[in-house]
Parts: sequence; C-alpha cells; structure tokens
Amino acid sequence: MSAGDLAKRTKVLVTIGAMLSLLLAALDQTIVSTAMPRIIASLNGFDRYAWVATGYLVTSTVMTPIGGKLGDLFGRKPFLIAGMVGFMAMSWLCGFSQDMNQLIAFRALQGIFGGVLFASVFTVVGDIYAPTERARIVPLFTGMFGLAAIFGPTAGGWITDHVTLFVSNGEGWRWIFYLNVPVGILALLFIGLYLPYVRSSAHLHDIDLWGALTMAAGLGAILVGLSITNTHAWTSAPVLGLLAAGLILMAVFFVVEHFEPEPIIPLSMFRNRVYVVSTLVGVLMAFAMFGSLFFVQLVYQGVLGQTATSSGAFFTPMMLGVFLMSATTGQLMVRLKNYQFIGTAGVALAGLGFFLLTRITVDSSPAQVTGALVLIGAGMGATMPLYQTALQSAVDVKLLGVVSSNIQFWRNVGGTVATAILGSILVTRLPVNIHDAIASSTLPAAVKQRIESGVAGSSANGPQQLFSPTGQAQLHQQLGPFYSPVLHAIQTGLSNTLHEIFLIGVVVMALALVASVFMPYVPLRSGRPGPPMVEGSPVPEEEPVAAAV
Repeated sequence: MSAGDLAKRTKVLVTIGAMLSLLLAALDQTIVSTAMPRIIASLNGFDRYAWVATGYLVTSTVMTPIGGKLGDLFGRKPFLIAGMVGFMAMSWLCGFSQDMNQLIAFRALQGIFGGVLFASVFTVVGDIYAPTERARIVPLFTGMFGLAAIFGPTAGGWITDHVTLFVSNGEGWRWIFYLNVPVGILALLFIGLYLPYVRSSAHLHDIDLWGALTMAAGLGAILVGLSITNTHAWTSAPVLGLLAAGLILMAVFFVVEHFEPEPIIPLSMFRNRVYVVSTLVGVLMAFAMFGSLFFVQLVYQGVLGQTATSSGAFFTPMMLGVFLMSATTGQLMVRLKNYQFIGTAGVALAGLGFFLLTRITVDSSPAQVTGALVLIGAGMGATMPLYQTALQSAVDVKLLGVVSSNIQFWRNVGGTVATAILGSILVTRLPVNIHDAIASSTLPAAVKQRIESGVAGSSANGPQQLFSPTGQAQLHQQLGPFYSPVLHAIQTGLSNTLHEIFLIGVVVMALALVASVFMPYVPLRSGRPGPPMVEGSPVPEEEPVAAAV
C-alpha cells in the first residue's frame, strides 16, 4: 500500500480511526492519574501506589518496538485491531479489580496492548501519507496528547466524584476504565472498515523471538530497578541486582540482533545520522520534559498553594502551545529547506522554559509557572513532529514500522528513567532542604526543636501537609501563631528541592540542544520508497521540498 493508493475520503476516515486509537491510549494515562487517590483508598493499596503506573509504563515501553516490527512483517491492520481489542478488554478488567494486586496485573497487561497501539498508529500515518503530507498530519496526532493532558485530569476527577451508575458509593473511579470501551469501539469501526489489509510474505519463523525475549527481560529489569529507587537505596541489593541483570541481558540482546536476519532494532540504523540524532534528542527531551514536568504539580499545589482542580487548568496553555507549534512546524517543514533547525529552536525554547522554572519561589505567581510551561509546550510542539516526519523520510518504506515505533520507544525510555531518577532525588533531598529551611528561619529555638521532634510539620512528613486541607488544619492547631512561618519554611524546602530537579532539566536540555545541531537536512520525498539506511547521506537529493510544494 503506497501513499497514493487510497482515496482522499478513505484516508480521512482511517486518520480519524488512528487518532481515536491514539487518544484512547493517551487519555487512559492522564485520566487514571487523577483518580489514583480514590482508587488506593477503595482498594487499600497506598503501599503499591507507584506500581499501577510503573507496571503499565514498563510493559508498554518494551512492547512498542516489538509491535512496530511485527507490523512491518505482517501488516499494520491486524495489530492495530488486536491492540484496541486487548486494550479495551484489559480496561474492563481494571474496572472490575477487587484489590490492588489485580489492578496492577491488569494495568501491566493493558500496557502490552498500549505499546502495540503506540507503535502502530504513527506507522499507519507513514503508510498512507507521503512525507510532504505527513508534515501536516503528524501534528494532529501530537495534538491528541494535548487533548488527553487537557481533558484527562478534569474528566477523571468529575467521573470519580459524580458517576455512580452500577457501582458502589465511592467507586465511581471504575468508570474511567469502562468508558474506554465505547471510544475503542468507535476507533475499531473506522480502522476495521476503511484501513486496507496488506498481505505480507513473512512467516512466523521471521519473528525475532530471542531478540524480543532478551530485550523485554533486559529493559524490564532496568526500568523496574530504577522505579524502586523511591523505596530502596541505589546501593541496595534489589536495585543493583536488577540493573546488573538488565545490562547483561541488553548486551545479549545486541549480540542476538547482530546475527538476526529480521531484527527488532536493526543495528544498521545506528549508522544513520538522522536516526541517531532523532533518537538522542528524543531521549534527552523526554528525560527533561516528561521527568521534570511530573513534578510541576508539586509547584502549583505545594509551593504556591493552589487547589488540584485549578492546578490542572494551568496546564491548558501549555498544551495549546504544543498543538499550535506542532501545526506551525508542519507548515514550515514543507516551505523551508533547512527546516531541521526548527528542532534546534524548539529545544532552545523548552530549555528557556526549564530555566524559568528554576526561578520560581514561594512568592511567585501561578502565571509565572504557566508562562514557563507555555515555552516548554512550544518546544515540544516544534520537535516531536519534526523528528518523527524527518526520520520516516530517511528510511526505506519497509522500515517505517521500526523507526516510527523506535522513536516512541526511546522517548518512553527517557521519560521512565527520568521519573525514577528524579523521583529518587526528590525523596532524598526534600527532608534535607526542609530541615535547612526551618533551621535558617527566624522561629524560636524551642519551636524548631519541637518541629524536629515530631509534630505534624516535621521535615519527615511536613510535605504531606501541603496537599491536604485536613493536614494543614492539624498543623495550624498544633503550631498556633507559628503556623505561617513553619508552613513557609516547608514550602521553601520543597521549592529548593524542585529547583535542583529543574536545574537537571536545564542541563539535559543543553545537551539536547548540542545534539540537535548535528541533524542533517532530509528532503521530504513524495510517496516513493526511500533507500536503505546506510552510511552517508540518508536520502538522495531528489524531489526537494520546494518542488514538492
């Protein structure tokens, strides 16, 4: 199936189905996060809170490149349909979970099908659109992440609080999983009816089974090892054992891939500068953005004292920045010869946004945080579709599934590693910074000693008071006239800790900026297959952008 084989109406309907599929997977992540406090209260699982997210993230990350390769071998349609059916089935089972262990298991299984969806959706775009068209279409898919980030948290909160149909009181959260089903059915109809199935000559023995097993085991061990650093020391036996086992298995994986005729990750891709730069920038930006932005809610609610509902609304301008800049980038890519430097400008914008976040203090306004987030959103919007589209133009058509899933895969790896590492820094540094802030305050020595000896505002559990009206009331009752300066000291300690995290984001963005400069120019071809990935120029100088336009 080439870009010119489908009628315009069919392309539109397939695109709608693919966008709904992506929205299904993206919305599920944002909508669940809002309901998690109610879920752990209902299922009595605070001690396993993080594993609901970790289980999904690990399995979806590992499955993304595998799903992309299988789609290359056997066609996109069966895997896109299987991904949606499996995702809906696991969503339904998540809603029926009776304890946290069941929910964690079903979410991990759901992540497998979510990885197939992420791998297949962007590849379908590469299949049915020529590169000059993709530059305009990919931003629409990027916008799905924006819609999910804008509406997901609000919808999750409203459903959890108000929907009681067929569920017990206080268990409205189950409907955030049930509602995936009608969205998935609608997407399934569009894909099933209008996406052509292209038969493949591949056979089951073409599947890189050993590569899939060693990569899944290796990456799974590394990601789980990093994820448990919130509760285990970096030098503990579980962490070191998992990381060592993961690195050994990944070394075995690369040996397997060297001899595999149909590898999940062809090692020849690392000889292509477009792939290397796109991957490196993607990993670094994901580390900075998805890792650091995970903690921005702590700024709004903990440092600035905003409510959860209002803090969710402050992210809307950021997502609008993502969408508008994505659309603008798509238009500029087909008009500018050296469009690759739009990515450099985007990285610089995001880096400036992170620098502004390091300047936020207890006395800052929410508007200052929102302004920094708008810059970060604009940077994301400029880079994500650009590198995705350029990479698809730099490879042979038979590798579209591999490169499309790979770039998403490496972004997921960067975000997962960042969340684990920066989360560990938060847990380690926060008590120290709160202690220092209280010690340097003007509070009487007797009050400081009382705080350190274990009242509600102690450095050990003080941060929790910032997110609970009940906790703040207890703190007020215990400290009386000293409540305000103690609360200010706790907020200052949290602010200083977040400064350290955002400063790491600035450094990582600086590395991404340097890497982006080495991105070569890739002419956006029409619908003809490209050359194999070899050393040197990734695409011959034919059909330049100006001619295509």
